Amino acid sequence: MRLFLSSLLVFLAFSGAAPAAPLPVAASFSILADMVKKVGGDAVAVTSLVKPGGDAHEFEPTPEDARVLAHAALVFENGLGFEGWIGRLIRASGAKGKIIVATSGITPRGAKEDEDGHAHHHEDGHAHKGADPHAWQNVAHARIYVKNIANALTEALPDKAEEIRARAAAYDAEIEKLDSWVKRELASIPPEKRKIVTSHDAFGYYGAAYGVTFLAAQGVSTVAEPSAAEFAALLRQIKAEGVATVFLENMTNPRLAQRLARDSGAKIGGTLYADALSGPDGPAPTYVKMIEYNTRLMKKAMEKQQKQTE
Repeated sequence: MRLFLSSLLVFLAFSGAAPAAPLPVAASFSILADMVKKVGGDAVAVTSLVKPGGDAHEFEPTPEDARVLAHAALVFENGLGFEGWIGRLIRASGAKGKIIVATSGITPRGAKEDEDGHAHHHEDGHAHKGADPHAWQNVAHARIYVKNIANALTEALPDKAEEIRARAAAYDAEIEKLDSWVKRELASIPPEKRKIVTSHDAFGYYGAAYGVTFLAAQGVSTVAEPSAAEFAALLRQIKAEGVATVFLENMTNPRLAQRLARDSGAKIGGTLYADALSGPDGPAPTYVKMIEYNTRLMKKAMEKQQKQTE
């Protein structure tokens, strides 16, 4: 009996308490979900509402999405009007988790600015209508996303704060390196040759950060189709500027880009990943790999255009 009790005490001493279950969190779309996973690691269980390859602009939530939000301790959204549906989903789900706007602190493109040069924001962290929500396309902005994510997770998981901060610091360093890499990759292309045509205007932040001119048939949302006059004006611009390549986007209907290519005489240059990651076996399964893949693909098209005009 004494031997049994001694063995039991030894077992209990070394077994310790059962590990805490990961914190259930939700992210509005796959790019943001990837960032949360990188920072949170095993301490979080992340569910992306809009899946890889999905279009967050035209997303239609399901009852399962409402259940995910109802059980989430934290809900991460991009903000800047990107998820027009999320407010209604939060109310319908009865979600009690804290809402984290990942773009907090970023001055959006296209927003009206006050006399101090700061964009006006609503109290919920959203910018006024007209702001471009695709802030992650400027890699430097991704560092702000990571900071906001890390702050939210350390507050929710104080006992995991040290390891969360360590992962955030490592990820921040990786993103800083990525930002420098994009600049080096495109430095060999003359600025006047850095011109890309896409189906919707999701790359404005990338263009502003890295000196690339993007021509797009649609605005910052994929919901609205261009008018006949807008489409005709873009065709004229493509021909006048000698852009030889049109890119598809992974989460949009390819019809518009295909029509642009056909009517302008340009070639389809492949598929860019704008608002959503690829699946795990695709070329853009993470945010970092997405930026790398897009940059290489666009650089190849720019180099081709450069040679054609030499």
